[in-house]
Amino acid sequence: MFNDQTRDGIEIMRECNLLVSRTLAEIARIVEPGVTTLELDRVAEEFILDHGAIPAFKGYSGFPRTLCTSVNSEVVHGIPSSYVLKEGDIVSVDCGVRMKGYYGDTAYSFAVGEISSDVAGLLRVTYESLFKGIDRAIAGNRVGDIGHAVQEHAEKAGFSVVREMVGHGLGENLHEKPEVPNYGKRGRGALLKRGMVLCIEPMINLGSKGILQDADGWTIRTRDNQPSAHYELAVVVEKEKADFLSTFQYIEQELIKKNNGLPWQNKKP
Repeated sequence: MFNDQTRDGIEIMRECNLLVSRTLAEIARIVEPGVTTLELDRVAEEFILDHGAIPAFKGYSGFPRTLCTSVNSEVVHGIPSSYVLKEGDIVSVDCGVRMKGYYGDTAYSFAVGEISSDVAGLLRVTYESLFKGIDRAIAGNRVGDIGHAVQEHAEKAGFSVVREMVGHGLGENLHEKPEVPNYGKRGRGALLKRGMVLCIEPMINLGSKGILQDADGWTIRTRDNQPSAHYELAVVVEKEKADFLSTFQYIEQELIKKNNGLPWQNKKP
């Protein structure tokens, strides 16, 4: 039942998710050729700690770093390392924090320098599919309505949807019910109720939908080694439209300032 206690928790989660959003804006400032993914991780961890929170991912089931940094064909859960980003790469940066007993969780795929037009199209469609899904995150709908909206938009553009990795509920735990797949049928799945907090996070591949896990036990990559994109926002299910807890606003202010545009606007022929 939606009540004052729920609302109090949501407002704390808003604080958590806005901190994640600002952390990713710090990453937006420094993503460029020549920077290592470990340097991105260092900047994020320092920023989170300086703002009174703790990194949610570090130590989670043994994960060793603050960020997940997934480059090119890596879909999700890439481990920051000495890898040096180079012109034409894309890197999905997933970040979480814990503060006051609640969690924040958001992800953004960044272009490193100029990217090819087909990869730019992948980023744009994945981004759009996220908002198509969020449009369906209203009370009375079902989880399948979200997944169907994401899948329809991505596949219509010629891309494929990862099946095994899904979005999730968020609250006093980093991963809560319900799971939120990025594919599905309208009217199917868990009923969406007012006050539910969901992380909706399309993972869309340029090639086929198949994935595999690296020997590190974490990194998920595309089976065909084609690029993958990933965007994520945390929202609250409401009666008429979802309430955004995290935002891309801070990230995109930095990208526009630095690159004169969003990732898919910074491409080569």
